Order: sequence, then C-alpha cells, then structure tokens
Amino acid sequence: MTISRIEPFILHVPVTGSSISDSTHTLSHWGVVGCRIHTREGLVGTGFTGTHADIAGDRLIARCIATSLTELLIDEDERDVTRLWQKIARHPPLQWIGRAGIAHLALGAVDVALWDLKAQAAGLPLWKLLGGATSERLTAYNTDIGWLSLSDEELVCGARRAVEEEGFRGIKVKVGSADIGRDIDRLIAVRRAVGDRVTIATDANGRWDLPTCLRFTRAARDLDLLWFEEPLWYDDVEGHVRLAAQGGVPVALGEQLYTAEAFFDFIRRGAMHYVQPDVARLAGITEYIRVAEAAHAARLPVVAHAGDMGQVHVHLSFWHPATSSFEYIPWIRSCFEEPVTVTNGDVVRPEQPGAGTAIRPEAFDTHAKSLD
Repeated sequence: MTISRIEPFILHVPVTGSSISDSTHTLSHWGVVGCRIHTREGLVGTGFTGTHADIAGDRLIARCIATSLTELLIDEDERDVTRLWQKIARHPPLQWIGRAGIAHLALGAVDVALWDLKAQAAGLPLWKLLGGATSERLTAYNTDIGWLSLSDEELVCGARRAVEEEGFRGIKVKVGSADIGRDIDRLIAVRRAVGDRVTIATDANGRWDLPTCLRFTRAARDLDLLWFEEPLWYDDVEGHVRLAAQGGVPVALGEQLYTAEAFFDFIRRGAMHYVQPDVARLAGITEYIRVAEAAHAARLPVVAHAGDMGQVHVHLSFWHPATSSFEYIPWIRSCFEEPVTVTNGDVVRPEQPGAGTAIRPEAFDTHAKSLD
C-alpha cells in the first residue's frame, strides 16, 4: 500500500456564541487545518491540527504540508507510521526551522492521518488497533461553560445546566483575571450552584506569576479544586515545581509543551500532577503515546488537552490506562461523520474504523477557506 496524493485543507468553524475569551485569547472561530492522505488502493486518511483560525498562519501550515511534507511521503507505505514520523521529524531542513513550530504542527496533522489510515486498513477503531479499551466508562468534564468572557450569571447558569440537565460530573472554569478576587467570587458561586460532588477544575492559560498563583491557591483552599491548569508561563519549570510543592492545588499542564522531552523534564522535576498531552502540539499520535507512557510510568494521570482535538483524543483516552476523564468542547463536532458524543456525563465510545477524523462533505461546503 502506498501514498499517492496529499490534499491539504483549512476549515474555520464558529465557536459557541459570537466569541469566547480566556485570560490570554479571544476567539470567534476554531481552525481545523490538515490534510487528507490518499492511497493508491483507494483509502483516505484524515488528520488535522487545531489553531486559532488565523488565516495567514493556517496557510503556512497547509503550505508546509503541500510542499515540504508531501515530497517526503509520496510512494511511501502509509502503514510505516513510526518510520515516517522519524523521517519527517528528523529531516534536517524541517528540523532546523520547525522543531516546535509550523512544521511541527504540519507533522501532527500528517501523523494523525497516517494513524487514521492504519486503523481503517485494519478495519478497527483506533483505540482497538492500539490494544483495546482499558475502561468501559470515560467521564467527561465540560470546559465550554467556563469562559472568562461569560458574565457571572451566565457562568453559574451554564454550570448548573451542564450538571443538572446534561449530567456532567465535572466542569472547568477559566481564571486569570487582573483581580483574583473576581475569580474567587465566581468559583464560590459555581461551587454553591453545583454542590460538593461535582469536580471543578480551573485554568489560567499561563497568565499569572508565581506570587499571584500562590495567593490564588490560598484563597481557593476551601473550594476543593480538582486542579490548577497552566498557572504560569508554559516553559517555567522551576516556577511549576515550587507551585506544585507549595500551592496546595494539583497542577495540570501540557497543551503548550511541544516535545516529549519537555514533558519528561516537568514529570521528572515533580512540576505537574495531571499530564495533558495534545496531539496537535506533540506532532501527532506517535509522540503522544510516548508522553502518555512516561506519565503512566510515573504513576501520574493523563487527561488529554482537547483544544477541540477531541475526535482523536477520545480514542487515545479510551485506550490508555492512565486516563479516566475527557475534556468536552463541542465546537467542531458537527463537522465529523462520527462526532464525539457525551450522554449523561459519559463519553460514548467510538466504533467506526479509523481515528474518528473523517469529515462530512457538508463541513467543507460550509467552513472551507482558500489555501492561497
């Protein structure tokens, strides 16, 4: 079986409402940038990365796939996923310009498409191809109700609706305001609304410094927070070490770590309690597996960062034994033939062959952007 053609694409899909904001970003659309890999035998594998729908940046990723990566893949056997990942990741010109940038994101999209092809060829969903589900139940937590751009009333109503009407047993609330008192007041209101048995995670998106984080964790001591996600600048290992030791709230991070080696350093130093790999940042499933196995060896829980990459992460989450929960953000689910589905707070296990990335033709009709 050989690769005959690679077809890049860009989709921009609206987020919930007109826009959302966390402590560092405001978005109106989510970018789905990737490719469809065609084989001479007629199979088509789909892979993509997640972006903030910046058309200039998205075109750079698509162009990298169309030029630099395509020439490395045509006529290759698509089943050799690990070898092809190494061929691209260690290709000297690409390694020089993109070890954690555009070329890295492009590789992630290609790697996901290759795994999608491998699972399709085997006639299996990806979780089954990797070795089978390790759990019958995967609990979802809802991130889409917790944005900083929501008013206090909208936040509380959304949290209550997610728990009482939709069955979620976990939610995530964005923090990172200039005044931490505002964040604490919002968390107190949410805790009162959902009760003590619902888990509440928080996420600062790297906004605060260490003293501010320590003030926040002291003020939140009685709220029983599940974790404090991306509290500090993403690469600050020492700061995370100190916060993990002193803060009193478990630290979660990983969405801005681009290599397995970066994760290894944080894990080795005791700088995180929850490990959050993302196939988009890690250049695909191949590297995600390395990170998940390292976390499991350190006896740390793995909770994939969705970044709305849930279509892939749901397979990896059902498969990997260190994973027991799943981040739910529904922005792009309508684009897929087998969308991620949550029923009564639990994720429905996908059953179609592949990695869950097959995109409906209508999504291209509605959301596709020009590559030029």
